Amino acid sequence: MKIYKDDLSWAASQGLITEAQADALWQALSNRVGVRPQFNFANVAFYFGALVVISAMSWFMNLAWESFGGGGMFVLACIYVFCFVLAGKTLYFRQNMKIPGGLLFAIAVCMTPLAIYGLQRWTGFWIQGDPGMYRDYYVWIKGSWFLMELGTIVAGLIALKFVRFPFLTAPIAFSLYFMSMDLTPLIFGKNEFNWEQRLTVSLWFGIACIVVAYLVDLRTRRRDGDFAFWLYLFGLLAFWFGMTLMRDSNEWQKFIYCLINLGLILLSVLLKRKVFMVFGAMGVFGYLSHLAYTVFRDALLFPFALTVLGISIIYLGVLYQRHSRAIEHLFDRSLPQELRQLLPRE
Repeated sequence: MKIYKDDLSWAASQGLITEAQADALWQALSNRVGVRPQFNFANVAFYFGALVVISAMSWFMNLAWESFGGGGMFVLACIYVFCFVLAGKTLYFRQNMKIPGGLLFAIAVCMTPLAIYGLQRWTGFWIQGDPGMYRDYYVWIKGSWFLMELGTIVAGLIALKFVRFPFLTAPIAFSLYFMSMDLTPLIFGKNEFNWEQRLTVSLWFGIACIVVAYLVDLRTRRRDGDFAFWLYLFGLLAFWFGMTLMRDSNEWQKFIYCLINLGLILLSVLLKRKVFMVFGAMGVFGYLSHLAYTVFRDALLFPFALTVLGISIIYLGVLYQRHSRAIEHLFDRSLPQELRQLLPRE
């Protein structure tokens, strides 16, 4: 629910509060909300600029950087980190500009893979052979990237300990997603794994990431910042794609796949997370497409049955929107106290 200044003025006109109280309350709420991410020009500029810097120092890194050698890349990355941390500290703590200050800390964390790569290139130490140029880090799956990912996660956790800025979980979650793929060569050996093994590792790693996100969701309040969103997102990416890309010719397994995606939709309601709804809906739609084009390809009534099902779902959505408060209240009352305590707090 959004509150505008006119709402407080209306409350004052109704005698619920005085004009002075309305002005004081509006000022206090403005100061409180000012540190939260909002969709306005300033915040869009902050985040867009941060993404440009991160892209320049990662995805768009060209071969010219390799001319500095490992030692040069390590030193330059450390200088960048020092400057970003210093500027972020000034904005975040001294000037109370939480969003640009926090983004500068996030940029510093995103410099960690480059620093570790430079150090490894300098020393010649690789877990599983030379992985190639730094820009290949975002393209190829190789076990030798593991230390870069691990270092980024550690750097992000250290930054989060001192700076409570939710976007700092983004590089952590991104590195966890990459780690879910680069772990496969380390577990099964450089040339001794197949596509199915890679998908299995991705699936179980995604489940572990979702569990961690859920635990973070339990320990934090979303009004203070959403620290679990990025972990949920990349955990679901690893889990859902690992599950979806597994080759199954058994129709019962495909049906179980549909049930799992329906479970994701249910979780989106329980956890109040739209990202589960997105992946679950894609999975269910994919299963219905399989039924339409494979199982019931020549069935005359199948498209009509799907139409009725779709209209029924829309009707259920309309009923839910009309009576959402009563349904949620009934749902909360029907859940045992022990289960209600396991749901994240708003």
